[in-house]
Amino acid sequence: MSDVISLSAARKSLAPKMRVGLLRLSDGAPAIAAHEFGFFADEGVDVELVVEPSWANIADKLAYGFLDAAVIVPPLAFAVHLGLRGAAQPLLIPYTLSAGGNAVTLNRSLAQETWDLANNKALSVAGALASILRARPTTLGIVHSYSTHNLLLRYWLATAGIEAGRDVKLAVVPPARAVEALTSGQIAGFCAGAPWGEVARRAGVGATIASSSDIWRNAPEKALAVRARWVDERPEALQAAIRALLRAAKFCDGPENAEYTAALLSRRKYVDVDSHAILADLPGGATSEKGCVFYRGAATFPWRSQGLWFLNQMRRWDLIDATLDLHALTERVYRPDIYRAALASEGESAPITDWRTEGAHADTWTVEGYPSPLAMRPDTFCDGVIFDPNDVSPPSKMVASALHKN
Repeated sequence: MSDVISLSAARKSLAPKMRVGLLRLSDGAPAIAAHEFGFFADEGVDVELVVEPSWANIADKLAYGFLDAAVIVPPLAFAVHLGLRGAAQPLLIPYTLSAGGNAVTLNRSLAQETWDLANNKALSVAGALASILRARPTTLGIVHSYSTHNLLLRYWLATAGIEAGRDVKLAVVPPARAVEALTSGQIAGFCAGAPWGEVARRAGVGATIASSSDIWRNAPEKALAVRARWVDERPEALQAAIRALLRAAKFCDGPENAEYTAALLSRRKYVDVDSHAILADLPGGATSEKGCVFYRGAATFPWRSQGLWFLNQMRRWDLIDATLDLHALTERVYRPDIYRAALASEGESAPITDWRTEGAHADTWTVEGYPSPLAMRPDTFCDGVIFDPNDVSPPSKMVASALHKN
């Protein structure tokens, strides 16, 4: 009985409540499952999930302390940290929630035109779309300027010689409003996370022509960002939350759990769409290997090399100050040390290095980890470029080709 009392007291010491923001997206599944299944409670963390309508709301509430943490796109976490869209609020990323799951979806007419041109002219899908975009003014939707979607879409289009702002207009549309904007003709297509590409397909208004994995295989997507002040005051609570999220990630990544996970996410207070639309992009429910991944391939580890890739692309597109020390900024925000500390007692393997070469692995591979190696998934880019974090030089030494500006 004394052991039970001691455990109860330890758990109570992790209070107060942790307010976590998220949007109506499938890759919030681990946070939702951890909350609904009581995994946070098991770890002694009182979590309140706050569903917001847009990334702008998430950013503002993190910046002004109305949220303690969020399921967020990493570029936006950097923007909040730097004060690029309001008050600066130092944030830490100690955990990655998902990989993949984004889709480039066009209205049905434009999608068919793109496929026809690709087939008739033996072009890549990106090349065919590029030809169309050069010929007429087109607006594509992205979920936020500081988003993975913006950076991935820009990267993909740039491989075909298309530059946003010059050859195509990008407009910000919250993900849950993307299908509505497509239907009304405000945009001709969008890049957004699951399930909105599938929702557009089922509504008969859109078709997906590329996924994030067609751009960067198993690209990191959502991360847990936490206010640094909150972490300083409650380090044990954060570690407990990470353990709960990892437990939920394993559940959500199980193909046998796909239907249950989809039903959970479909509830009105969460994603609020038909469970079958959600199921299409979950492990075990996807029609391809291009949906969300929550655990496999060290998907939960906050790789600093991935954070640096996002920052390098943000600099490429003039979204951040070109004089910033990107390595130092990455190390301040991305915190794999917290991840390892949280799981040290769980027997869970973690990579022993914080950095890796991105894009170098066309097949499954293995990374050294402790207490055992980890099986990894392919990570190639659509243009075959290999991103070595050691090659990202200070701004004064950077050559234009390294920025892929042209």
